[in-house]
Amino acid sequence: MNHFEVREGELWCEDVALSAIARAVGTPVYVYSSATLERHYQVLHDAIAGRPELGEPLIAFAVKANSNVSVLKTLGRLGAGADTVSEGEIRRALAAGIPADRIVFSGVGKTAHELAFALDVGVAEINLESEPEMQLVSEIARQKGIRATVAIRINPNVGAGGHAKIATGKAEDKFGVSISEAERLYAQAANNAGLKPVGVACHIGSQITDLAPMEAAFRLMRGVVERLRGEGLAVERLDLGGGLGVPYFHQPDPPSPEDYAAMLSRTVGGLGVQLAFEPGRMITANAGVLVAQVLHVNARPDGRRFLVLDAAMNDLIRPAMYDAYHDIRPLKIREGEAVVYDVVGPVCETGDTFTRDRALPPLQGGDLVAFMTAGAYGAVMASEYNTRPLVPEVLVRGGDYAVIRPRPTYDEMLAREPLAPWL
Repeated sequence: MNHFEVREGELWCEDVALSAIARAVGTPVYVYSSATLERHYQVLHDAIAGRPELGEPLIAFAVKANSNVSVLKTLGRLGAGADTVSEGEIRRALAAGIPADRIVFSGVGKTAHELAFALDVGVAEINLESEPEMQLVSEIARQKGIRATVAIRINPNVGAGGHAKIATGKAEDKFGVSISEAERLYAQAANNAGLKPVGVACHIGSQITDLAPMEAAFRLMRGVVERLRGEGLAVERLDLGGGLGVPYFHQPDPPSPEDYAAMLSRTVGGLGVQLAFEPGRMITANAGVLVAQVLHVNARPDGRRFLVLDAAMNDLIRPAMYDAYHDIRPLKIREGEAVVYDVVGPVCETGDTFTRDRALPPLQGGDLVAFMTAGAYGAVMASEYNTRPLVPEVLVRGGDYAVIRPRPTYDEMLAREPLAPWL
């Protein structure tokens, strides 16, 4: 469920007409619904916490999905933690008021400086993804005279995900270590003066719409916990990652949070560990849209029609990168039969194509459209390619809205690039 609906023939976000935001802020612009963000977090939390055998979870929102500080603060006020993959994301979470003891630090290529920063602020855990990384964390922690709280990320060799580029759980993927290697490293960490292993972690992919691969992976993870405990090793936390998909309108509905929680009960219920989760897309995707303006319709003699927008691949790169589908809805629907368009942006790349042969209501220059389900991996992946100003972001709450990332001016963009002194 989201809070974008048609009222009196026009698309609204909560109690604000999207056209009003477009007039005030300009286009393209991302718009997020606070009510949707809050509802999606709460529904997931309640589905898990409502089962006593699962306990109170740590739900660490995946900052990479949407890193805007206002979005993070909206979720943090509900009790969300943060799953981070860089020092910058840790700093964003802290700036949003999320306490360090609810922050998880993941990623395969953490630098020594980033690890030192994470230890200084006291993150909840550092997910170790290789033996060299474990050695580096140990060295830094011992230099500081502390023991680093760590978990070992396991690659369970279970494939899942909506696209090869977002599948992370197969043996050929770069993430984590094998189960046998993880058990060896965990035992080593327990005897290391610089490390305090508290658990194991996994994350097998993104946009997963079938619970079967998750269930297979989680059963494997339960076995790891039981074997480690059988060796006399303490395991306090089991981090099961995120990855549950969302409906992009042309796909079947993904499992509900209640179905997901029931699967968790079957696989890891009663383990006596704190369960941690790292959802991103399922929280923010349907909470955001990208509003763009039609510049013109380029009708070719062969009958092909290009719907040229002021939004481009630098604003929303998912279609170019992943062949991703986004429902496109006019903010105001014109009367008339549907027209087939290739929807494109102004960037000088053929790849700047959002979709081909899409049937839409008739549109003309000046009309406004919304890319739905754009609140995850949208603005956070935007760039200034072609020296196009970074797309702004707006957060709506009821009848109010605020610009939470302004569009930079050209002067501000150019001021970031001082000339070399010999020029």
